[in-house]
Amino acid sequence: MKTYVPKKDEVQGKWYLFDANGMILGRLASRIAAILRGKNRPQFTPHLDLGDHVIVINASKVRLSGKKAGIKTYFHHTGHPGGLREERFVDLLRRKPEEVIQHAVKGMLPHNRLGGKQIHKLKVYAGNTHPHTAQNPEVVA
Repeated sequence: MKTYVPKKDEVQGKWYLFDANGMILGRLASRIAAILRGKNRPQFTPHLDLGDHVIVINASKVRLSGKKAGIKTYFHHTGHPGGLREERFVDLLRRKPEEVIQHAVKGMLPHNRLGGKQIHKLKVYAGNTHPHTAQNPEVVA
């Protein structure tokens, strides 16, 4: 008996809507990463992009558990000598709340071309409105 491998055009993609209001960042990101990878489907295949699209609203109201909000720091390098930059979680959440969720989810996806395709299916918005109502997203509690 041969192993069944699904084709990309056999799988219909769905859209999911998450409201990040008051949710803990890591727990939210792990649920989103599982949907983006397609692990919620019975025909999950690790080397294929069979995941669904995810919309996250109220990204500015996400939180961290414990005292991590004052401790957590994000680093990036500008590419120039001495260009290591750091920014605290609370400052990044105030300046670009979408990047906090994007960064957490991206770290939970594969670090290759497949993960790059999957992260493009994530749409994050700081407020409670989004332009994807035509896709009829399924609200996830």
